[in-house]
Amino acid sequence: MKVYELEKRKFVIAALATIIVVVYIVRLFVLQIMSDDYKKNADSNAFFKKIEYPSRGVVTDRNGQLLVFNQPSYDIMVVMKEAKGRIDTADFCKTLGITKEFFIQRMNNIKDRSKNPGYSQYTQQLFMRQLSDKEFSVFNEKIFRYPGFYITRRSIRRYKYPYAAHVLGDVAEVSPADIEEDDYYIPGDYIGKLGIERSYETELRGEKGVKILLRDASGKIQGSYRNGEFDKKSIPGKNLTLSLDVRLQALGERLMEGKVGSIVAIEPSTGQVLCMVSSPTFDPRKMTGRNRWTVMKKLSQDPNTPMLNRSIMGQYPPGSTFKTSQALTFLQEGIVNQHTLYPCTHGFYYRGLHVGCHSHGAPLPVVPALSTSCNSYFCWGLYYMIGNRKKYKNVQQAMDTWRDYMVSMGFGYRLGIDLPGEKRGLIPNAKYYDKAYRGSWNGLTVISISIGQGEVNLTPLQIANLGATIANRGYYYTPHLVREIEGGEIDKKYSERHYTKAGREAYELVVQGMRSSALGGTCRMLGASNLEMCGKTGTAQNKGKDHSVFMGFAPMSSPKIAVAVYVENGGWGATYGVPIGGLIMEQYINGCLSESSEVKASEIQSRHLISVTPDQLFKNELGDDSVRVKKPLPADSLKVKKQTAKPKQ
Repeated sequence: MKVYELEKRKFVIAALATIIVVVYIVRLFVLQIMSDDYKKNADSNAFFKKIEYPSRGVVTDRNGQLLVFNQPSYDIMVVMKEAKGRIDTADFCKTLGITKEFFIQRMNNIKDRSKNPGYSQYTQQLFMRQLSDKEFSVFNEKIFRYPGFYITRRSIRRYKYPYAAHVLGDVAEVSPADIEEDDYYIPGDYIGKLGIERSYETELRGEKGVKILLRDASGKIQGSYRNGEFDKKSIPGKNLTLSLDVRLQALGERLMEGKVGSIVAIEPSTGQVLCMVSSPTFDPRKMTGRNRWTVMKKLSQDPNTPMLNRSIMGQYPPGSTFKTSQALTFLQEGIVNQHTLYPCTHGFYYRGLHVGCHSHGAPLPVVPALSTSCNSYFCWGLYYMIGNRKKYKNVQQAMDTWRDYMVSMGFGYRLGIDLPGEKRGLIPNAKYYDKAYRGSWNGLTVISISIGQGEVNLTPLQIANLGATIANRGYYYTPHLVREIEGGEIDKKYSERHYTKAGREAYELVVQGMRSSALGGTCRMLGASNLEMCGKTGTAQNKGKDHSVFMGFAPMSSPKIAVAVYVENGGWGATYGVPIGGLIMEQYINGCLSESSEVKASEIQSRHLISVTPDQLFKNELGDDSVRVKKPLPADSLKVKKQTAKPKQ
């Protein structure tokens, strides 16, 4: 009689043995065929792949002035498998001038995959970055004592001038997110973090090279593998030529010293940005080396927020500079013509609503309304547009028509400048007001938008672009900062014209109004110049002191520059906006300031609306006399008459 229990056990044992064998076979197949881990380890023991880092592309201004360049630097790299327990830690630390605690912490951080996701004990890991020439020389003499440690030659960024920090940006070590996003990078690499360095990272960084070196059984380098047959040379990054004029940038930063705000200048015929000033600013030369994070922390704690690029991130009420866009809309829509008169008795009065205005002749048509910056004229224009039931079936259609004009002029959305972080501002539409007022609103409800107040917000870049559009009589190019890429082309979108909804005839009338303003209106101090300047002031209401705003261009007949100036809490547009804008236009067109203008520039420079931060004390520490600015004259060198009336311009 058979013992069935024994038979069952045989089958069970055989099945288990078969399963175990199959598991081992599958595992061996995965390890040896499907996975290259062992191959990598074997290669790591036999070969040493030394990365050759490319030099980063240099940056110059539109006139060939060097702005950003490279300087040799040295990083200490470690291969943990080779270094383990084989060095004199005390001697190592003494050579580099570091503590034993720092050494232990750094080695632990390298092995911590949460902090160093690309860690491998067989590949080079960054131990210490950016040694100076002196530190390199001392360490290099003794490197044979420290197996597993290597020196990699790098280049670090240097900024020639203390200008254009927000435009140029900076370079720093990659973050885990950078590595995850682009497999070009490994821990210890550098990447553009801000400004042009960030926007044009792929063009500037170049391509890495590699040298494959052969090692013996003890890990010592024996030389190139097969005479460098498989080596790959690094390819340098591409050089960039910016549209900035460093002399103009220097003047702009000088004029904004001790103030909060922005200056943006654009070449109307190309959309190229000639200067972009955001104040307070900081010295880009301090944002390099191992102290970068210390400087970053200090700047981030400054209550004046010097890290904020107000030119593209500041969202402000444009004030009366916005009246030019209203005139264009009303003219094109047929709400007014060049002869339409509106009354002004120190402001707009209707059904108990009052919007104040300064004293001037009235009633008046559109050209003198722009010249004198009449609030009442543009309030009446918007009121009649929003309430026109012959042309628009309801208030919503009228409002959205108005909004479409504003969007066509570059408002309400990002313009698309080649810098990271640009904000869009705000242009309200019918849905916005339907939600805010539950569908019950009219032209009087939103009347303040006609004079650049209320819900309307623009960036200084958008205000400057408005000036460029008027200068071109109806179109603009997307503003951009890179003029030329070595061996490449700039994006085609920067050479495309964007036409607005207003026609040339409407623009010609607005140009007349802005020229009239310079000759005898609110910008009358520009009239003394022979450069045929056109301008529009703005005094943007604020919870505190009003903001001083200006938008203009020159010359009127063949514009070369359009400029916007925004000085927070600067008061009337004529106090800071107009004189600063006039000096910027004069400097760019003539290449220098006249003697009297230099006196005016020094006087403006000396007027501080905020305390100067330590990072602004470098303004006269230039490395090139060709762009050196003069020291400011005493504060009382030029008397300015106090104005007795406060026009809402």
